Amino acid sequence: VQLQASGGGLVQPGGSLRLACAASGSTSTLNLAAWYRQAPGKQRELVAAFTGGDNTLYEEAVKGRFTISWDSEKKTLYLQMTSLRPEDTAVYYCNAKKITGQEYWGQGTLVTVSS
Repeated sequence: VQLQASGGGLVQPGGSLRLACAASGSTSTLNLAAWYRQAPGKQRELVAAFTGGDNTLYEEAVKGRFTISWDSEKKTLYLQMTSLRPEDTAVYYCNAKKITGQEYWGQGTLVTVSS
């Protein structure tokens, strides 16, 4: 499985971005997917995740602002981000897991929120 993340960039506070993570390869056995982020000098943290079926989980600071979604036809994971704040600045990584527990990571895409 290969994951290719895109969509990062520079955005002003209050703005929006949509991150995409295109999956290729043996994707049929993927059953969990998530977005993580790592800010400078901080540990990588979970931002949003599918926890089984259509159930989702969000980090408290992004609830109501970020939305995770999956397009099964395009095999692409999305993270719609609105009302962005400077503290959302980080490298964002997509993550996927197979039923077997095998885990895959995208290469990361940088989001910078600044005026």
